[in-house]
Amino acid sequence: MTCADCGEEFSFTAGEQEFYAQRGFTEAPKRCVSCRQIRKAQRSRSPSFSDSGASRDGYGDGNGSGGYSTGGYSAAGASSGGYSSGYAERRPREMFEAVCANCGRTASVPFRPSGSKPVYCSDCFESRR
Repeated sequence: MTCADCGEEFSFTAGEQEFYAQRGFTEAPKRCVSCRQIRKAQRSRSPSFSDSGASRDGYGDGNGSGGYSTGGYSAAGASSGGYSSGYAERRPREMFEAVCANCGRTASVPFRPSGSKPVYCSDCFESRR
């Protein structure tokens, strides 16, 4: 794939595809990992808005099209509300129980285990790093 920002080629790995599918994202990324990290860092700063509503970083045109909202992604990809000035409260992360593939203890993980890949408790995961 070609990055929309820098024009460099990047791959959309199987792991990334699984990550996107688990979260209900319907569109593939348009930017390479580096450009996504830069854009994420720009969004995490407190944006300032002019009277027209356009953000300081130049993303979004102030009329509510194509930007990101603080609520994250919608089921159809990026939300269409522009950058929201208020912060939405995050709901608690849903955790799932799994059996550690290494030691057999019960582990709580933030994703629904599919059974196709091993799941490790936090101790075993750290020791395998």
